[in-house]
Amino acid sequence: MARSCHVVAIPYPGRGHVNPMMVLSRQLIACGIHVTFVVTEEWLGLINSAHPPHPPELNFMTIPNCIPSEHGRGKDHMGFIKAVYTKMAEPVEKLFDRLEPVPEAIIADTYLPWAVELANRRGIPICSLFTMSAAFFSVLLHFKRIPLPENPHLPVREKDELVEKYVY
Repeated sequence: MARSCHVVAIPYPGRGHVNPMMVLSRQLIACGIHVTFVVTEEWLGLINSAHPPHPPELNFMTIPNCIPSEHGRGKDHMGFIKAVYTKMAEPVEKLFDRLEPVPEAIIADTYLPWAVELANRRGIPICSLFTMSAAFFSVLLHFKRIPLPENPHLPVREKDELVEKYVY
């Protein structure tokens, strides 16, 4: 039997990110590609309760619940984002030590910049899945060009270190 390509999918832990990554994973499986889908333990429970049965080629692997729960993340959204940026990378890297076969590629959500660093350290090609609309992407792309009035209605906070590292 011929060995199929092995890809690891790492979605940002949010419904508007996990669902599109799941759709892409199913499409890859239909093309004969084996997919390992990496989520937190909490997210695996959410996926199993919300999605139809999964194809056998879709392998789920979990990392510990190292980020705030999906059920209360709105209470401290910035804290949730910081946790995703700072606490998910290490358990995902440890998971990669256990993966067999070694993946030939990684597909990571654009909102997980540490995944690019992980892939580069391991010499694995990486693709970025941007789950937002093209219009939103354009706004982000041109954000620095948007003129802000001298007295904006929205308060501008000082730059956050994580935002500084990954956005500017």
